[in-house]
Amino acid sequence: MTAAENKISHESTKSRNNKKPKFGFVFSWLTEGDAMTTISRRTMLWLCLAFLTPWLSGCSYNRFVSQEEAIKQQWAQVENQLQRRNDLIPNLVETVKGYATHEESVFKEIADSRSKLLAAKSPEETIEAANQQTAALGRLLAVVENYPNLKANEQFNRLMDELAGTENRIAVERMRYNQKVQEYNTSRRQFPANLTAKVFGFKEYPYFQAPPEAKQVPKVNFKS
Repeated sequence: MTAAENKISHESTKSRNNKKPKFGFVFSWLTEGDAMTTISRRTMLWLCLAFLTPWLSGCSYNRFVSQEEAIKQQWAQVENQLQRRNDLIPNLVETVKGYATHEESVFKEIADSRSKLLAAKSPEETIEAANQQTAALGRLLAVVENYPNLKANEQFNRLMDELAGTENRIAVERMRYNQKVQEYNTSRRQFPANLTAKVFGFKEYPYFQAPPEAKQVPKVNFKS
């Protein structure tokens, strides 16, 4: 190979070597572009979340306020019916006492539950006292079955009719209250509403679970 040919070959190789970095630069630029695109997408996602979260939180806050108000209104209806029953108890007990003078333990249970209900300061305390009263009334009605003359008493029959109607109303208002509580508690656990609930202190409300004695309306067999 002549000197001229060697020179041409050397320049050709040098030219090819000089071109390689250009492709490397393009490849590097594309790679960096993909990385920048990924970073940009993540940034946009976080910006969207940062923008939407306060708006969603505001919606959750307003919904919680409305739901809490609905629960309180429904709880007031429950309390009204519990108070109605509480007001019936003294006359009912006095009527039964006229015939069942030896049932002091039952009368004491009813009196204790009535006092506890009057002293209740929270829904939890009221629910506990109301369930205790329901159980005590169930035992009172079981005692009544042993006194046929009492079941023939006109005032007792009237009071029992009022009690049965009140128990039905309590059951209806209790069911409506539990429905409101379920809606609220379910919303409170969902994202992002759960963050709003935690920040603003929206507490969970208790269900009014009735005892087994409340599943049946108070009933006395007047045929015997």
